[in-house]
Amino acid sequence: MKLGMMLGYWGAGKPQGVVPLVQAAEEYGYDSVWVAESWGSDCFTYATWLAANTSRIKIGTGVVQLSARTPTATAMAAITLDHISEGRFQLGLGVSGPQVVEGWYGQPSNKPLARTREYVEIIRRVIRREEPLDFQGEFYQHPYRGPGSVGLGKPLRSIVHPLRNDIPIFIGAEGPKNVRQTAEIADGWLPLYYSPYRQEVYADQLAPAKQGFEINALATLNITDDVKAGLMPVKGMLGFYIGGMGAKGQNYHTKLMARMGFEDEAYKIQDLFMAGKRDEAIAAVPDDFADEISLVGPASRIRERLDVWRSSPVTTLLISGRDAAQLKQVADLVLS
Repeated sequence: MKLGMMLGYWGAGKPQGVVPLVQAAEEYGYDSVWVAESWGSDCFTYATWLAANTSRIKIGTGVVQLSARTPTATAMAAITLDHISEGRFQLGLGVSGPQVVEGWYGQPSNKPLARTREYVEIIRRVIRREEPLDFQGEFYQHPYRGPGSVGLGKPLRSIVHPLRNDIPIFIGAEGPKNVRQTAEIADGWLPLYYSPYRQEVYADQLAPAKQGFEINALATLNITDDVKAGLMPVKGMLGFYIGGMGAKGQNYHTKLMARMGFEDEAYKIQDLFMAGKRDEAIAAVPDDFADEISLVGPASRIRERLDVWRSSPVTTLLISGRDAAQLKQVADLVLS
């Protein structure tokens, strides 16, 4: 099992100490580092900054939001960043939820599966550069021939020759249909939270995956003698995502927790969060659930629980690094 680092997205301003942290991860044998975007910092600029200051570690976007750019614009950025990183780039994509898609990007949020399939197909065609792009889908048309067209569009081929004709594409997916489609059309999957103790939850959806399919699972790794206190950041993250990242009835995170055997708890967390009782929502996250999707406790406990992760389909464990010393501790545990 490989080890990666998830930096996520910026907060209110430019994060401090990021470059030395990623350089330390590279030195300690981390395979990849991933950055995100929501409605603030963007993925590609952040990833380019890291690529320019490293030489071996893979650079991934976790995830580029589909509604932020046309598929050809995303393909251009991927080709450019792959050149800059000398073949270390990994393109992670995701649809996000209706609140962000329609609220921030001003795009329709219907039929996310069909949109994703078209988006990935167009990117692959651009990167392969086998012929000028001529794609007439339900959501994307190249050349565009719909309302408002002046009729002068022509199929084009990227001026820049891609460094690689097959840049790995990962998709952040949670719903059963989305995960199944990801296994069919992508090179890897980025689950927000995954329990190696409940592998059956995704077994059928992952069945179509081809050989070499990657699963990069995010897991909080916290070396501490106080397991209960160490789980609080995990519960805080779960409370926020399950309770507030999406409208009621349209929150993929809530539905996933329900499918994983915590239905009553999931909807209780959502109800509390939406009632403005955030602290109660976080407290309502079961310790057992938070523990399953993370690695928390003394080093001996983490080492023992790593065996379960290694027996799962997960190929890369993604952790959030705080400092170089912690990155070294984690590397010694996971990679030894």
